[in-house]
Amino acid sequence: MRKTILIIDDEKDMGRMLREYFELMGYGVTLAENGLAGMEKAGRQPDLILLDINMPDIDGLEVCRRIREHVTCPILFLTSRVENQDKLEGFAVGGDDYIVKPFDIDELGARVEAHLRREDRSAQTPHRLFFDDSFMIDYTAKQVSCAGTVISLTPKEYEIVELLSTHPGQVLGWSRIIEQIWDIASDAEQTALREQVSRLRAKLSAAGCKPYIETVWGVGYKWVK
Repeated sequence: MRKTILIIDDEKDMGRMLREYFELMGYGVTLAENGLAGMEKAGRQPDLILLDINMPDIDGLEVCRRIREHVTCPILFLTSRVENQDKLEGFAVGGDDYIVKPFDIDELGARVEAHLRREDRSAQTPHRLFFDDSFMIDYTAKQVSCAGTVISLTPKEYEIVELLSTHPGQVLGWSRIIEQIWDIASDAEQTALREQVSRLRAKLSAAGCKPYIETVWGVGYKWVK
């Protein structure tokens, strides 16, 4: 079954160009020309969302914030904003990548393929693992739970948990984590990794989990046995 992409962008020419490009690559593509339409079409559970930030009715950050609770697919922001704080805000609301306009269309295509490839790899680990009496990772359902309650994680937050927890006690360098999680290395991914780990730790702590993720200063992270 071919993968589906939802493009949410109020620039009609941009939307048409992206649709034509990704349809030529073999994807099924749905267009939404504003935030409200995008939120409605996101309910159809696409495999990936390309989301413009600067839209007149509801901006992309708010759209992402509203849909992230029930949409688990990768969300890639398309934006002309270049400030580092803007990127941090995008990752904080649940975005998985940040592509600055104007962008090279083939690089965007490579990023989309990388995110979808990572999703496919993540779905191929069919087992569960208990780390103590209350904390459990279901690698099939891609869920993390504590005391029987599922913790709401973004796709990238879950992927970090999966990668670190399947290498318990092993120090994984930042570059290796970025290569495994994003497939394409850039300053955006380095910023994203720090932000994702910070949010992930906060969610695990709020759920009453032990502090499994340990920072190895100057190197990377490890999952505490």
